[in-house]
Amino acid sequence: MLDSELLKYQIALTMIPKVGGITAKKLIAYCGGVEAIFKEKKASLLKIPGIGESIANTVIKHDLFSRAEKEIEFISRNNIKTLFYTDVDYPARLKHCDDGPVLLFYKGNARLNMDKIVAVVGTRSITEYGKLKCTEIIEGLKKYNPLILSGLAYGVDARAHKTALDFNLSTVGVLGHGLDRIYPSLNKPLAERMIGQNGGLLSDFVSNTKPDRENFPKRNRIIAGMADALVVVEAAVTGGALITANIANSYSRDVFAVPGRTTDVYSQGCNKLIKTLKSHLIETAADIEYVMGWEPESKKNKKGFQQQLFMELDKEETMLVEYLKANGDVSFDLLVKKTGFGFSKVSSLLLNLEFKGVVVSLPGKMFRLIGMV
Repeated sequence: MLDSELLKYQIALTMIPKVGGITAKKLIAYCGGVEAIFKEKKASLLKIPGIGESIANTVIKHDLFSRAEKEIEFISRNNIKTLFYTDVDYPARLKHCDDGPVLLFYKGNARLNMDKIVAVVGTRSITEYGKLKCTEIIEGLKKYNPLILSGLAYGVDARAHKTALDFNLSTVGVLGHGLDRIYPSLNKPLAERMIGQNGGLLSDFVSNTKPDRENFPKRNRIIAGMADALVVVEAAVTGGALITANIANSYSRDVFAVPGRTTDVYSQGCNKLIKTLKSHLIETAADIEYVMGWEPESKKNKKGFQQQLFMELDKEETMLVEYLKANGDVSFDLLVKKTGFGFSKVSSLLLNLEFKGVVVSLPGKMFRLIGMV
């Protein structure tokens, strides 16, 4: 059941000028809740670090509520789901990103917290080589049943979405505009196919937001933050794909780049990522399997019913559980440091333990053991 009153405050918060994910979460933490922000006095708001006159004045005027109410009407008419960062269905991986959006708009059926998520990005001017490598890599990933994430743009993005659909994989497009339109418009049939075939469209922009240039780097941080692995198929030395790769590196995500000839314009960006040690070199999906330590579903299923019934943990999961038992609530960063597993591995292990009902994610990238194993 949609809580329209709470949603009004959530949407209004995201529409305050100069308030991004970090500041929004700070406001919530200081005020004790999203609704409490708009009931706070100006003098109290000004005491919050980073909140100046402009933001405080916008909050207390409540001018954003009418626009938020119109957005709720749009959401209701178009079967759009909202995901606030404290919601269970909000992408868990994004919760580990300090600047992750506090509110997402989602239309589709794909699970955004699937066990494995791979983002595929690259140039809009994809070559035949890029098409071949994109298809080969996604086909090779099929046995892991990942969610394929991209940006619904021309070129590599569209190829990734189409290939995922051809191999019956869930695929989600992250947009740099509101869900009231598709950009580019020629990809509308593809978007409709994605929604109808267990995929979806995701955005942190309200309706009537145009696909302006400055929106796409913001979109790219969602792609980078949601992924376990980011694959750059083809890219020039500048552009959105390299921006996404750099964001992924800042989130300590594993980045993979397909190498190409030094004379090929759309391989130069990938070659640069590899040369500067900002990505792993990838030839086939097996390279992702090796680096990520993934195990195909077919092998997992052979472990037997008895293990599933009693929910036995593997050695690495047990190590995390034992550390949580001994230390209580523990931060994500400390788990990475103490285990030595690395960001991607700890993120994957924690997500598995959450699915099994062993640990729970808390605000501030903290984790708590919720049951004895």
